Amino acid sequence: GRSPIIVTFPHRPPSPASGSASASTVVSAPSREGLACSGVPENWRFDCYPEKVVVTRELCEARNCCFIQVSSGKKPIKDGVPWCFYPPNFPTYWLDALNDTDLGFTAQLKKSEKTYYPKDVETIQLDVLYETDSRLRVKITDPSYPRFEVPISVPNATQKASSPLYTVEFSKKPFGLIVKRTSTGTVIINTTVAPVFYADQFLQLSTSLPTRYVYGLGEHRSTFLHDIEWNTLTMWARDVAPMEKTNLYGVHPFYLGMEQGGSAHGVFLLNSNAMDVVLQPAPAITWRTIGGILDIYIFLGPDPSSVIQQYLQVVGSPAMPPYWALGYHLCRWGYNSSDNTWEMVRTMRKYGIPQDVQWNDIDYMDRSMDFTMDPQNFATLPEMVKDLHSHGQKYVMILDPGISSTQQPGTYWPYDDGLKRGIFINDSSGQTLIGKVWPGLTAFPDFSSQETHRWWYDNLQRFHDKVQFDGLWIDMNEPSNFLDGSLKGCPSNDLENPPYTPGVLGGSLRAKTLCASALQKTSVHYNMHSLYGLLEAKASSSALKMILGKRPFVISRSTFPSQGLYSGHWLGDNRSQWTDLYTSISMLTFNILGIPLIGADICGFGGTTTEEMCVRWTQLGAFYPFTLLLLSSDACGCICHYHFFFFNHFNCRFPNDEKTYSIDRQFLWGRSLLVTPVLDPGVSYVVGYFPKALWYDFFTVSSNGALPLFACFAKSHFGETVKLQAPLDKINVHLREGAVIPTQRPNTTLWVSSGQPLHLICSLTDEGTAAGDLFWDDGETIDTYETDQYAYIVFHVAKVIVPQGFVIDVWFNTEIILSQWSFSSDLFCLF
Repeated sequence: GRSPIIVTFPHRPPSPASGSASASTVVSAPSREGLACSGVPENWRFDCYPEKVVVTRELCEARNCCFIQVSSGKKPIKDGVPWCFYPPNFPTYWLDALNDTDLGFTAQLKKSEKTYYPKDVETIQLDVLYETDSRLRVKITDPSYPRFEVPISVPNATQKASSPLYTVEFSKKPFGLIVKRTSTGTVIINTTVAPVFYADQFLQLSTSLPTRYVYGLGEHRSTFLHDIEWNTLTMWARDVAPMEKTNLYGVHPFYLGMEQGGSAHGVFLLNSNAMDVVLQPAPAITWRTIGGILDIYIFLGPDPSSVIQQYLQVVGSPAMPPYWALGYHLCRWGYNSSDNTWEMVRTMRKYGIPQDVQWNDIDYMDRSMDFTMDPQNFATLPEMVKDLHSHGQKYVMILDPGISSTQQPGTYWPYDDGLKRGIFINDSSGQTLIGKVWPGLTAFPDFSSQETHRWWYDNLQRFHDKVQFDGLWIDMNEPSNFLDGSLKGCPSNDLENPPYTPGVLGGSLRAKTLCASALQKTSVHYNMHSLYGLLEAKASSSALKMILGKRPFVISRSTFPSQGLYSGHWLGDNRSQWTDLYTSISMLTFNILGIPLIGADICGFGGTTTEEMCVRWTQLGAFYPFTLLLLSSDACGCICHYHFFFFNHFNCRFPNDEKTYSIDRQFLWGRSLLVTPVLDPGVSYVVGYFPKALWYDFFTVSSNGALPLFACFAKSHFGETVKLQAPLDKINVHLREGAVIPTQRPNTTLWVSSGQPLHLICSLTDEGTAAGDLFWDDGETIDTYETDQYAYIVFHVAKVIVPQGFVIDVWFNTEIILSQWSFSSDLFCLF
């Protein structure tokens, strides 16, 4: 047995209990009565009036909440300490009838007093599922009424974890759930800090955080490490050029937290409704959503990479892209003709600039209509694509979901056939919802229907018979609408005007998208909105597999958890500004979110770039997993040297070095390459941080094994900050000790490069060891890993003894043949 945990209120985690911890402990919290509002510390005040209005004492006290004016102004500071907050005795649920199940525990949570949001659910069901040793699932549902649940595939555990890394405890009255890391006692979540809400259109759960280091929670333009000083992150897919403090294209309610001592955990709320996620300096987090259920996964790691893998076991691991996807892609809006596009391709070849893929924006279409081609300006498009293929290059075209609805019957097959097959989203009266996008008035395919997937495939196949495209760029799929809701407007009801609207851009759910009350096959748009890009990507990926018989290449603007199964992502309509260059590094967030094929428009989409900015951006962009160039001819001579083709994935190699936690002007590429780009104008140097290790300057490595000019801080205990020279033609890249890196000399396409000798660069530790690996397949066959059609090679260098003061070239010529692939390699070591 054990003594009860003493929960100290107001609004702070419970004090650690002594004694051994069992898998489940029911504990009692002291009464909240008698704790005055003034006794609640500012950092632990949870907002009782999150609506975007000026809160007065009268409004606040009408909700039976505390009102304390913190600042001297007439209204609260935006994203500051709330003036209106929950008192310690605010009514909430209590725990009733806790019972064992095959996978954990189930209980009913009950309340006797209604709160200020309508349609309170008075009895809710709690299920705590010990799914694996490192994954705990907590579901809170309405046992008397089925509610919307996100329609993505997740694993179903069949037996309870036998040796969990977590300990679960409960507070009975008021209800609270406490999850601890068993090995350290660290409290991962503690919901006793604020009342739980479960109304029909307002669900809220707050919990303490064990750390101030929080990452993820996309898609937002911010630093890689989130600010927890009263930071509200709104999630509702929206077409808007990236800007701070705004809900952007994608929705990803998952965070990774770094704990003291280097351990990591993750928390995922599987919910697609509009929501606010509030970070406050207690530290604490509030999940506030307006529909669905509370379906929460907690991942115990214990290291950051393990947390990501555990998250991907739930939402799905990203698909392997075709090899050419990792090469250089070239695109711009405004080529205006296939001849102009073709001439740009020829110019790239003339100057020997690597290019694997040519893209076209909507200017290739006839009047901006999907599955059409401008018969005058793009008449030579089919011939241009054939020419690309003859040079080992690929072609990607853009598609928007909006389908023109105003063409004469019988003249535009995509709309006529779609109408006949009933694949479009309807308004609340059951009629086809009409919005407006680039082609004018449009209907929107309902990708939650399998019939729509078949219709999408049919249209892609028909167009592929004319233009043999290799991949798809799916844009405007939040979905975007130039109108608010529809041509007819939207009805006035609870879906369009919910009791609470999160802080979405435009102030309403229908702003520049479809009516929330619109009807889709799976559910109303209110529930399905942020899933639109995911479901279109799923349809596109499936269609490309059938049409091409190869790995699909899809890049989507809007994304949702499990997107990596079907597509990559680019950062949308960025600008030609140095700030955008810097914030593009935070795309590393998408590696955390399971979408490693990620990139940004190099040199920027909007505005006017400069040669200096474009060169610096191209240097950085060479390390984007997905590299999309928008470059001028003046910059061509400076970029050829930067051509690296490794597939990026999330790595945290220095979890015990807290100095690395907030760095987002450098990044570690894979396990061993540290990239320190120039992100400011007019400078010829850059300052970088080097964690404890031996580091080599990558660009002093040559085929004769010359000693690198830079090796620093092998014996430094805490790491060092270094000023590095960075003239315009250089980006600083450093190789960590103990690595074996496969390289190939770049050529104009990856296909040509892949036929050249493979070089292995090894950077030895003080002990003379190094290791690395290589995955190799044909670059296009589907499921090569699942069908064992690949080679996976692990390289080891051990006990190479070098006399002090000597440099020795160590070469190995070897032929490696596994399955149907073969290549030769050279190896030299750096001492």
